[in-house]
Amino acid sequence: LFSVTVGVSNGSCLPAAGRAGGGSAGDSQEPSGRSSGLGNTRIKAEKGVGNAARVLAASQVTVRDALNQAMDEELERDERVFLLGEEVAQYDGAYKELQRLCFQQNLFAGLRPICEFMTFNFSMQAIDQVINSAAKTYYMSAGLQPVPIVFRGPNGASAGVAAQHSQCFAAWYAHCPGLKVVSPWNSEDAKGLLKSAVRDDNPVVFLENELLYGVPFEMSEESQSKDFTVPIGKAKIERPGTHITLVSHSRYVGHCLDAAAVLAKEGIDCEVINLRTIRPLDMECIESSVMKTNHLVTVEGGWPQFGVGAEICARIMEGDGRTSTDAFGSAFNYLDSPVTRVTGVDIPMPYAKILEEHSLPQVKDIIFSVKKTLNV
Repeated sequence: LFSVTVGVSNGSCLPAAGRAGGGSAGDSQEPSGRSSGLGNTRIKAEKGVGNAARVLAASQVTVRDALNQAMDEELERDERVFLLGEEVAQYDGAYKELQRLCFQQNLFAGLRPICEFMTFNFSMQAIDQVINSAAKTYYMSAGLQPVPIVFRGPNGASAGVAAQHSQCFAAWYAHCPGLKVVSPWNSEDAKGLLKSAVRDDNPVVFLENELLYGVPFEMSEESQSKDFTVPIGKAKIERPGTHITLVSHSRYVGHCLDAAAVLAKEGIDCEVINLRTIRPLDMECIESSVMKTNHLVTVEGGWPQFGVGAEICARIMEGDGRTSTDAFGSAFNYLDSPVTRVTGVDIPMPYAKILEEHSLPQVKDIIFSVKKTLNV
């Protein structure tokens, strides 16, 4: 479940604020015994969806409602924005995140589409258009023809949907120049990043997680305003720490926070970084953290080979010291132990529940890897 790779100004990071945990994943049920990946606080998710964000007690907003609010506001703000994709009309989106939007707006009034895939596994049917057309047209037209399109939908493993519906496409699409790739964790990420993606003149692959749709997270009054955005390309420190850096994205940010809470009781202080964006990677944030903690563990649900963690390991090793303020050099020179990757197992996803759980990173695997990296 894990492998070890020897890797031969904080100003880029966004500080943590207003993080909350979650609870059950609403319509997408979390398998019993598995960490939900939502952080320490557990909150029961309400079922059902309103138009725009339904504010729960203590300003709790589900990821589904945050996405709905972002699209609602961008459709209203810019007449060029419209929706297309699978089940976006009478079914309100495959996971009800488009409820009422299609009947509120004049969809085909402009040219900034938000394209929904029922699951990113189905994007394979359109990968030639995504890679060879969307990602390359801006470049091949010498900047004359931008391609402002958002490809969004659930990515990675859900529960009990087996090999053909459980793949993480973060590394697949992040491999391709011309695309921006984002992977939100909580409601603030979902709303702010989606609004930034809609406004971007480049094609953006927006990787959501089915198990998080029905989960409420705390959102500040600022983050619920129509002007709120999260910049693409900037990571966020969800939990500051001094002993080791945990870097993750999407649902596994919550796993890292859960592991950090357990390890804190044993005197191990973990810094948890929510990548938010896969391409471009906020390496300045990661390197600055490593220079402080001297240890690094990457966590992702995808396969290990050529994955997001592998890219981070290589970047740490190849760093030229541009983020360093002294003569000691790049972040690699600050490491006191090899970088450790925690990933999904390198196999197609099994259907059997017990095998599925053993194929994905669990909180206990992160805890084990942290202790192994720190040699404790």
